[in-house]
Amino acid sequence: MHVLGSEAEMGESSGGSVDDEETEPTGGPTGGPIAPLGRFRAPDDGVGARVGVDLDRPHAALVVGKRGAGKTHTLAVLAEGVAAADALAPVVIDPMGVLDGLAVDGGTVHRRPRVRPDAVPPSAWPALLDLDPAGAVGSLVWRAVAESAGSSVAAAREHVGDADAARATRRAADAHLALAAEWDAFDPDGIGPRALASGTPTVLDCSRLPPAAAGAVCAAVARGLYDARVREAIDRLPWLFVDEAHAFFDGVAGDALATLLTRGRAPGVSLACATQRPAALPAVAVSQADLLVAHRLHSRADIDALAAARPLAVADGLADRLPAGVGEALVVDDVSETAPTVRVRARRTPDRGAGPRASGVRTDEADTVDREGGGREE
Repeated sequence: MHVLGSEAEMGESSGGSVDDEETEPTGGPTGGPIAPLGRFRAPDDGVGARVGVDLDRPHAALVVGKRGAGKTHTLAVLAEGVAAADALAPVVIDPMGVLDGLAVDGGTVHRRPRVRPDAVPPSAWPALLDLDPAGAVGSLVWRAVAESAGSSVAAAREHVGDADAARATRRAADAHLALAAEWDAFDPDGIGPRALASGTPTVLDCSRLPPAAAGAVCAAVARGLYDARVREAIDRLPWLFVDEAHAFFDGVAGDALATLLTRGRAPGVSLACATQRPAALPAVAVSQADLLVAHRLHSRADIDALAAARPLAVADGLADRLPAGVGEALVVDDVSETAPTVRVRARRTPDRGAGPRASGVRTDEADTVDREGGGREE
């Protein structure tokens, strides 16, 4: 097996198909776990040796591709590999509500994820509520969250009501905090790093949340996992998976995600992002990724953004190397300094992201829909 993220190789038996059952070897080249990714695509469009990702050390991974090219599928395949490793803790930010199948084998799906208000720094609350932090209303919200110790949105609203500020300022600040309360994304007993690092997959389904609230959840989770590992408050090494990552980098979660990219690997926190719009990501999201999985892209702006951030990644031109087939990807690995084309394996867990087809519709009224999958829901 060729192991990405490692300079060593494992033995490989010949033959097989990319659709064969892929099971985790007991240990990678370093003795740690690996995540089976797929197989090399041969020049004759056949399949070659198996390819996996070394999970013994933390990584910053970026999966890109146009809609329908397979990026979310690939993100889920990586999450499956992480879930099979006892020492790792996969946490998934799912903005589209399609990744709950990852929790089928004993994981947890949070249909309405809630975080503690103080998990979002007071300085970030004005931006979260689309306020100018230097303005009267924004600064009052900032102070209210800080001085109420972020215990609850209700406590912050009480502080605003008692503040020595103009009535119009208090009313505006209270209205914005009331909106945050309506999101139903904050709770003094919200999910924290210890629960997230339980070792079983945790899927945070943010599809029912407004974008700002989903960003707050992502920011709280990213910051919480990082701080917990720095303090050595959790033992397992977290992997945070973020689908549609461009939307989160552009909001209140941007700073927390950038911290994981630039400093997360030292305390043992990995970040894996997927996006169909790499041009919308900050340059650091591409340049700091030691593992880049590039599916088909059509936008010249997206291709140019990858090429500009990784000019030495593919010497003969990134655009010419991107595969056209669904589920195929160019994988640029900084550690092994290779850029193979891979056919990503089939998922083992239920795939909710596959688009509906007319051929799959059952019109008999007596039929019932058997929704595969399970996992605990909260």
